[in-house]
Amino acid sequence: MPNVPATSALPRRDQIRREAARLFAARGFLGVGVDEIGKAVGISGPGLYRHFAGKDAMLADLLIGISERLLEEGRRRAGGGDGPVAALDALIGGHVDFALDDRDLITLHDRELLNLKEEDRRTVRRLQRGYVELWVDVVRQAYPPLAEPAAEPVARAAVHAVFGLINSTPHSVGSNPGQGERSGQGERVGQGERSGQGERVGQGERSGQGERSGLQRDGMAALLHTLAHGAFAAAADAAGSGSSVPE
Repeated sequence: MPNVPATSALPRRDQIRREAARLFAARGFLGVGVDEIGKAVGISGPGLYRHFAGKDAMLADLLIGISERLLEEGRRRAGGGDGPVAALDALIGGHVDFALDDRDLITLHDRELLNLKEEDRRTVRRLQRGYVELWVDVVRQAYPPLAEPAAEPVARAAVHAVFGLINSTPHSVGSNPGQGERSGQGERVGQGERSGQGERVGQGERSGQGERSGLQRDGMAALLHTLAHGAFAAAADAAGSGSSVPE
C-alpha cells in the first residue's frame, strides 16, 4: 500500500524532508529513488523538483540542517549561565533528546556524509567541528583535570566517545507506553540494515516483526545521561593520574 503521510498539515517541503530522512535511514541514500520519495508524500517524483533540485539537494538540506540545529541548540544550552557542570548536563540532555526523538536524522548524521557533494560536505564538517569544540570547551571547564594543556586530547577523545555512545544506543530503545512507532512510517530499521545487503549490526531490531527490544525512551535517556557523565569523569580521572586510560 502507498505510504500516505500521517501529518498532511505539514508544509510539503517538510513532508518531503521527513519521508526522505525515513527512507534514507532505512535503506541508505543510494538505495532510494526520487520516485519513491514522491510516492511517500503523495506526489509524482518529478513534482519533487518544485521543492528540491534533486536527491542530492535533499540529503544536503537534511545534513546541513541537522548540523546547524545541533550547533545552535548546543550554543544556547552551553550559554545558560549556571556554570560549566550545568552547561555540560544541558548539552548531554540536548544531544540525548535529539538522538532518541529523531532517530532517522541521527542515522543520517552518522552514516551519509560521504554521499554529499564536496562543498556540502565541507559545510557539514565545519559545523560539526564547531559542535565538537563547544563540547570540548565545556567538558574541560566542568572537569578541571581535563583543563590542563596535556589533557586536551583526552577530553577530545572522551567527547567523541560520548557522541558514539549516544548516537548508536537509541536504535535499541523501546517506545514508552502508548507511543509506539510514528504513524505512517512503517518499520524503521535505523542502522540495522545496509542498502542492498539486509545486514544487521546487532542493535536490537527484529526486521519484519516490528519489534524493539530494550529500555523505554525515558529509561534510555536517564541511562545515557549517567553513562555520558561517567565517561567524562573517567577521562578526568585518567588525566589526573597521568594515564590516557583508567586503571
